[in-house]
Amino acid sequence: MTSLQNDTFLRALMRQPTEYTPVWMMRQAGRYLPEYRESRKTAGSFMQLCQSPTFATEVTLQPLDRYPQLDAAILFSDILTVPDAMGLGLYFEEGEGPKFERTLQAEADILKLEVPDMAKLQYVFDAVSSIRKALNGRVPLIGFSGSPWTLATYMVEGKGGTDFLNTKKMGYARPDLLHRILDITAQTVIQYLNAQIAAGAQAVMIFDSWGGALSHDAYIEFSLNYMQKIVAGLTKTAEGNTVPSIVFTKGGGLWLEQQAAIGADALGLDWTVNLTQARQRVGDQVALQGNMDPAILLSAPAAIEKEVARILASYGHGHGHVFNLGHGITQWTPPEHAACMLETIRALSPQYHL
Repeated sequence: MTSLQNDTFLRALMRQPTEYTPVWMMRQAGRYLPEYRESRKTAGSFMQLCQSPTFATEVTLQPLDRYPQLDAAILFSDILTVPDAMGLGLYFEEGEGPKFERTLQAEADILKLEVPDMAKLQYVFDAVSSIRKALNGRVPLIGFSGSPWTLATYMVEGKGGTDFLNTKKMGYARPDLLHRILDITAQTVIQYLNAQIAAGAQAVMIFDSWGGALSHDAYIEFSLNYMQKIVAGLTKTAEGNTVPSIVFTKGGGLWLEQQAAIGADALGLDWTVNLTQARQRVGDQVALQGNMDPAILLSAPAAIEKEVARILASYGHGHGHVFNLGHGITQWTPPEHAACMLETIRALSPQYHL
């Protein structure tokens, strides 16, 4: 593999000195970019984009070509490739998001669940290899997966963005069944992320999109414990380099201390968390990634510049900060507003690394 020309992101994750605060954006390859919309139109559907290594490579590189300030690429894929490989029948309805043909609610179906053959996800690993080759050392490539809890909510409910009543009911009434789903899914995610690392991913991230919906005890039992198992099972070095891991629970600011103790190298933070306080709470155990509200990118350049300055100042001097949004960039974001954010980070952040 070609050696990295820019390893600032990886150094920040390992809490090593950097010259400026590195940045990437969740969903940086997405619907806010006209070139992405064109590629999706050509591909025919979102899943055809994901399942074609050629298209996945094309759209992964689009934001990097547009924004030279980005310090990492992230694999273009979807967290729901895993339950799809488990046989639940993923499909996308226009304007309604992802859904599954089959759900895991009956005990018999849950007992039949098993770790899928990773060959069913070969298109993802082929995309990783293709993207690494196309990057040619420009910036590192991030691989990712959903967390077991987040994936389980889709598998039980059959869709996303619900109140998760069926999943929570199972957790309270039949915790044995929910733990079976979570355990099989965690085993799958370990294999899935390790295969991404073997294919060329240089850092990996676990997205716990719905962990914040749980009560305190339920979060530890049904979400954090399984992410800890995954982190423990990850390949730690590849190509002679450390492969850092990031854990991100949206709405997870209540549990930063517990998250910092599971062995990941960095914690993703949403916009509800104060960076100064977060840094005080976790000390130097982990790097912190985040945490600008994506909605700010819908405002005006002056507001964006002010908020970037505030976030950089709230983390303060020293290393271990990766600038990011507190969740995915929205599809209505003007691309020039993303550019404003990225340019401001690059202009203002070096003063914190002297």
